[in-house]
Amino acid sequence: MPDLADAAKRLLLGRPVRSEQLGHTLLPKRIALPIFASDALSSVAYAPDEVLLTLALAGLTATVISPWVGLAVVVVMVTVIASYRQNVHAYPSGGGDYEVATVNLGPKAGVTVASALLVDYVLTVAVSVSSGTQYAAAAIPALRGHEAMFAVGLVVLLTIANLRGVRESGRAFAIPVYLYMVAVGGTAIFGFVQYLTGNLQQAVSSELSIVPAHGMEQGLVGVAGAFLVLRAFASGSAALTGVEAISNGVPSFRKPKSKNAATTLLLLGGLSVFLIMSILTLARVTGVHYVEDPATQLMRPDGQLVGEGYVQDPVIGQLAQTIFHSFPPAFYLVAIVTGLILVLAANTAFNGFPVLGSILAKDGFLPRQLHTRGDRLAFSNGIITLAAGAIALIIAFDAQVTRLIQLYIVGVFVSFTLSQLGMVKHWTRELRTEPDPKKRSQMTRSRVINAIGFGMTATVLLIVLLTKFTHGAWIAILAMIIVFIVMRAIRKHYDTVRDELALDDEAAAKALPSRVHAIVLVSHLHRPTMRAIAYARASRPQVLEAVTVAVDGDDANDLRAAWEKMDLPVPLRVLDSPFREITRPVITYVRSVRRESPRDLVVVYIPEYVVGHWWEQILHNQSALRLKGRLLFTPGVVVASVPWQLSSTQGQTGMEEHVRRTTSRGL
Repeated sequence: MPDLADAAKRLLLGRPVRSEQLGHTLLPKRIALPIFASDALSSVAYAPDEVLLTLALAGLTATVISPWVGLAVVVVMVTVIASYRQNVHAYPSGGGDYEVATVNLGPKAGVTVASALLVDYVLTVAVSVSSGTQYAAAAIPALRGHEAMFAVGLVVLLTIANLRGVRESGRAFAIPVYLYMVAVGGTAIFGFVQYLTGNLQQAVSSELSIVPAHGMEQGLVGVAGAFLVLRAFASGSAALTGVEAISNGVPSFRKPKSKNAATTLLLLGGLSVFLIMSILTLARVTGVHYVEDPATQLMRPDGQLVGEGYVQDPVIGQLAQTIFHSFPPAFYLVAIVTGLILVLAANTAFNGFPVLGSILAKDGFLPRQLHTRGDRLAFSNGIITLAAGAIALIIAFDAQVTRLIQLYIVGVFVSFTLSQLGMVKHWTRELRTEPDPKKRSQMTRSRVINAIGFGMTATVLLIVLLTKFTHGAWIAILAMIIVFIVMRAIRKHYDTVRDELALDDEAAAKALPSRVHAIVLVSHLHRPTMRAIAYARASRPQVLEAVTVAVDGDDANDLRAAWEKMDLPVPLRVLDSPFREITRPVITYVRSVRRESPRDLVVVYIPEYVVGHWWEQILHNQSALRLKGRLLFTPGVVVASVPWQLSSTQGQTGMEEHVRRTTSRGL
């Protein structure tokens, strides 16, 4: 069985990688770009959709301003990317926003940022995979109605790919990401060429009219109209998600790490700005209509609603269908690679979440298990934790992007804002001690950039909270609060344990007990009992006795007679048990020994036999397990299990060879 499990694991994940090979897993820019930028690049596939469907609530005329809303998003994006280029140079260790906030604003601010990022990473996987599933369902009608299960399957595949290692997953995902850049970028360029030459057709949905929502019949006028524009801007700001992943992933870059990370950020920014503005502009000139509920919001030229049978393709799908109307293969290519990039965008979170989780675990805010790397040098526990959280969200929200997107981007703008404020404090502190005029000038410029970034991201955060709170953002905020409380509680636990385990003069004086009192628990006089007695005698305790519980009087008398007949050099004590219990009399006796000699160490030897099959466990009582569980909570008591392997375990003895082989391979 161990060999079979090991073979299956190696088939899925590959052979273990030695620790000294960690340097070989570092990423060049050509691989780092698709790994860390796929989230931000993919967001342009759904951010324009969210802008248009929000504006569509006010009717057809409201969608005219969609490119201007996109331009506002671009201004914020450029500012944030410029700000994060300062971050990766100042803090290249990979802590990203968490490290910046912790160092400059204090531990509570750092944990706030960390909780926001952890929640956002989980949402990134859920939103990206769910969005990709919708594109797949548009191309494969058989998937309609089964999107959630399909999305769960995709998360499992992504998990396996990332458990194989960052470099391996990056190579596997690089081609689809670059194909997406070429396909969508080519669509935009070809669309603009058609527009300039007068050959650009109108989208099929342009023939439909949009029915305004109740109360929005007057369009974008008054407070309600302004609020709707702000809400559209907040939804479009989803295009900024993923920018922070590069600052968290600086250690994964090849040297010079900071320079390569900053260059990747610049490439990401340029591509994102071009794609989002191209999509919104082309959607405007081709008359693409995209609404939240087509059945009730879209009307045919004859005045009839399109009804439940109408299938609404995403914005990029409608554009590709319009631009490549005479060449369908290009449309299908765009649809396929867009669906792929939306799924692969989750890979950004699969790289960011485990690294951040490892740093938090090292600082004591998450379980220690998240700090260690697996045998493929990936943070396996963090990857599995992220996948579990994303699957739970996908199932809970039935893989509906429109519902999940309302929870999105709150966390990332919390981290943006606190990070930029932390960087302003960082440069202010550095300026107090820097005498070089040239460096002071650079620091001043960096502080100005980060200050502008703080102002913009704080404004966007306020807009997001105002416009999305009642639409589901409160769930994300509640999740952040819960994660914050849990992380603080974990840190408090680790601090308490550290203080309790710390050495002092009194502890050093008690390092050696005055005496060792050994107790061998006996149920029958057989080979396991004799082995336990032999081990106990070999430890040379000052006091050694055997103890049995008289559950049945005749059995106890038979045991005493056999004991005396064998003339064993260990006294046998029989404990009364009028209620036929085993655990309680033993615990009571051990505690009485401790009370009589508080400085003695009591060692309880428990003979137990090991069976080879799971069903054999059912045939034997678990008294030894219950005893160990109770004795472990008794101060001054050590429990020693003395195993006796039954013949049924002979088929399992290959474990030693298994351990030897895996050890020789560097596990």
